Amino acid sequence: MSRAGTVEHVGRGPLSRAEMAAIVARDIPPGSFVNLGIGQPTKVADYLDPGSGIVLHTENGMLGMGPAATGADIDPDLTNAGKQPVTELPGAAYFHHADSFAMMRGGHLDVCVLGAFQVSERGDLANWHTGAPDAIPAVGGAMDLAIGARAVFVMMSLFDKDGDAKLVPVCTYPLTGLACVSRIYTEFATFLVLSSGVTVTETFGVSVDELADRLEVDLR
Repeated sequence: MSRAGTVEHVGRGPLSRAEMAAIVARDIPPGSFVNLGIGQPTKVADYLDPGSGIVLHTENGMLGMGPAATGADIDPDLTNAGKQPVTELPGAAYFHHADSFAMMRGGHLDVCVLGAFQVSERGDLANWHTGAPDAIPAVGGAMDLAIGARAVFVMMSLFDKDGDAKLVPVCTYPLTGLACVSRIYTEFATFLVLSSGVTVTETFGVSVDELADRLEVDLR
């Protein structure tokens, strides 16, 4: 049974990464300054409304990034933080890496969209290390974004390759930030992380009750 305030798209889903990116893009407020993290979040740039006034910031020093570059539009000197070729929009600006981090740490970003290994029910974020002894630490600017952006959205698969949920009561991986995540976008559902707990706003291909059976988090 659908819960109050939740839209269940039982006949549609799970979502592709492109569909997830489009939903994230839809939910970013017009006029926002936004950073897109490495991995899945970079696809969000391809689905932003050109008339929304949203300005994309890159960790490596750019404001006014456009969608991904393809074909003749590829410039090897014009990339995002993940080294992917991107386009620039009219009015784009470039600056030193240190200035970019000053923007991130100084609270000048409205939204950042990050990937994650785990998110806890209180919004704790773990996205830089699994704790595996042979893994290479790669925290990058994630800690700065997690504490510096006014809103942190996470875009991730809901379950890992072993079928274990990545939305958990308590993170078991090394943390990136505490109580920083406000929204979680996955292929099966979109969640809000509130002080009262985790709320499901939309489901895709499953019902809320089916989700509740697979998650240890209490869904409200």
